[in-house]
Amino acid sequence: MLIGVPKEIKNHEYRVGMTPESALDAVHRGHQVLVETNAGDGIGATDDDYRAVGATVVATPAEVFAKADMIIKVKEPQAHERKMLREGQILYTYLHLAPDPEQTKDLIASGAICIAYETVTDAQGGLPLLKPMSQVAGRMSIQAGAHALEKVNGGRGVLIGGVPGVGAAKVLVLGGGVVGFNAAQMAVGMFANVTVLDRSPMVVERLATHFESRARILYSTRAILADHVANADLIIGAVLVPGAAAPKLVTRDMLKTMNRGAVLVDVAIDQGGCFETSRPTTHDNPIFVEENIVHYCVANMPGAVARTSTYALNNVTLPHALAIADKGWKQALKDDPFLRDGLNIWNGKVTCEPVARELGYDYLPAEEAIS
Repeated sequence: MLIGVPKEIKNHEYRVGMTPESALDAVHRGHQVLVETNAGDGIGATDDDYRAVGATVVATPAEVFAKADMIIKVKEPQAHERKMLREGQILYTYLHLAPDPEQTKDLIASGAICIAYETVTDAQGGLPLLKPMSQVAGRMSIQAGAHALEKVNGGRGVLIGGVPGVGAAKVLVLGGGVVGFNAAQMAVGMFANVTVLDRSPMVVERLATHFESRARILYSTRAILADHVANADLIIGAVLVPGAAAPKLVTRDMLKTMNRGAVLVDVAIDQGGCFETSRPTTHDNPIFVEENIVHYCVANMPGAVARTSTYALNNVTLPHALAIADKGWKQALKDDPFLRDGLNIWNGKVTCEPVARELGYDYLPAEEAIS
């Protein structure tokens, strides 16, 4: 199979779909790898590094899209990239379609076979291709929040860990999944006053056992949520409904109860965000102020630590990429029901039920697409 790796073009997106090491594994198995020039610059991988492992470097993304059987990316294809997709071509990347009707419409029109990292599952019911980026984003959320809390950025002027004689910042983490757990770990490590809210008794018990007295782990109700939002210095939005838009947990009215200059970091922004006032931002212009509250809503947070993120991502995406290349997409999905969950769009049909439900499309089960 001819695998194409274009350079990422989203604002300050420095990751790349395949590292030279991943390209070597594909070439070793008899596949061709076509890489756009400078695609690996953000992780310190040169064109010569790709050539050294047997990949071919080309000058333009148009050449990659025109020739490749499978496109491997990191972020969702941007509008002019979507125009280059063709019927029957495989697209393997993060998509986050539920809050993105324009992208969904374009991918349906393309006739491409679109496999989304974020809906691939595993035997434990987890999201293994989303997990490493959730780990990165969870840890980064505390760094970003600490910076946004500085007065120069419009924040309250509060130091996350405080100092002797002055209390630490109150950090509220909404959701105890992978993002929330990693955010809480970082916040606890910085000596913040940390509370995590979740609606799963199993998650509450697990986190309470892990953190013991270092963080408060509470079952989330409307009253508890409202009380803790009002008193928080920093709130991390870490909720996830696989494949679907994130629930709007914090309303505009709730923001009015918060201290001026408090900070919201919405890690769920890829799925539409979990704060009513959220809107996507970029690394160029990461924050805005709404209702006197600082919002950080960068949609590709892990892109800022591109080398760590790319290698962590390739560790989990490469095995599936090689299975698709070795067997063809249809057989690979027949053999692996967890990879099959990643099929979001096929032949102009939506094959991910939450996406179909959110955007009002007819749903075609992936099993029918591969039959």
